[in-house]
Parts: sequence; structure tokens; C-alpha cells
Amino acid sequence: MSVEHDLSSTTSREVVGIVLGAGASTRLGRPKQLLPLGDTTVLSWVVARVERSSLDRVVVVVGGGGDDVVRSLSPGRARIVRNDAYGSGCASSLLAGLDAAGECAAVMLLLGDMPEVDTPVIDEVLARWRARPSWAAVTSYRGQLGHPFVFSAAAFPTLRGLHGDKAVWKIVDQAPPERLQRFAVDRPLPRDIDTWEDYVEVCAALGVPVGSRSE
Repeated sequence: MSVEHDLSSTTSREVVGIVLGAGASTRLGRPKQLLPLGDTTVLSWVVARVERSSLDRVVVVVGGGGDDVVRSLSPGRARIVRNDAYGSGCASSLLAGLDAAGECAAVMLLLGDMPEVDTPVIDEVLARWRARPSWAAVTSYRGQLGHPFVFSAAAFPTLRGLHGDKAVWKIVDQAPPERLQRFAVDRPLPRDIDTWEDYVEVCAALGVPVGSRSE
């Protein structure tokens, strides 16, 4: 069965990037969005790379860290959206992002705590999805699945029915092969920053100094 999806159901051909940056950082004990990275912060680093991509529009969902996170951002073309229900899980941030994205052909989901996903990776995944649209797509890093994910408009009702954390992974794990493409990228699996040790490893991989452990 073909994995191609008829996009005629929507008049828009836009693919919107949704950066999920509303986490509570419970394991780290401080807002990971505000950890220093180079001359900026973790979330600002991610947003800058997404803004440089070929995505048609960009939405950044924030929540954890409150006004400090909002003030730390200097968006170019990204729209910043607040999710005050972030404590209920990542699915609430996804819903806020979908609401802000509005009508579009697809959304690309990116994590605000995963700065190793850079502009070339985003553009490669986007180009491959545009060349062969499907219900959904996931990036495969040398056989390990990771972000970015792409979901067509046909998948939005399913996304809107999710609850809690790691809910999107349930879709990825359960989707039949004819609905889910895997785009192979010859790179190590990008790390998400959940702990101080994760942050130190990401800084080393990106060649930037580690910030102070105290806020």
C-alpha cells in the first residue's frame, strides 16, 4: 500500500514547525530552557535553528519557566504561544501548538531541549516529506528513531486525542508501516536535555562551554 497521502483535503500547502518548549524541567530542578548554550540559551538556540529552516511558519510553545523564558527569547519569524496547562503533560503543549498552527498541510514537531537537531536535518526531513507526503514521518538516526516528526493534516484528529507525556511516541510505535515513513539520517541520535549530565554532553557535542550549575 502506498504511504502517500492526498493533501487535497486542505487548501494550504504550508508545513508549520512546532517547537515544544513548555517542559517543567522536574528532573533538572531548574528551567532547562534557560540553560546557557554558546551566547544564548538552550531554547533560543533551538528556535534560531528552526527559524533558519525552510519551514513555512514556526510556532514555539512555552510554559515552564514562565515569564523568564518568554523574556529570554528574541524571535524572528516565530510565534510564541503560552501553554499554562503544561503540567498536565506534553500533549497539552502539542494541542496549543496545533491551535496556533491553524490550517496547514502538516506540522513538524521539534523539541525545545534538543539543540543537536540543526537546520540541515530539519530541511532534509522537510524536503523528503514534501517529495513524498505521508500520514506521518519520523527521523531514523542510524536505526534509532527520534525527532523531528512530521504529521500531515490527516493525523491532526489523532494528535488532538492524545493525553499526558510521551503520547506522540505511542502513535509512532503503533502506526502501521504504510502510514509512517522513516527518513534515515546518518548521524548519532540527538540527545534531549533532562539532567545536568545530558546538558554537559550536549555542550561537549556542540563545542560550547558548560554554564554554571547554580542559577
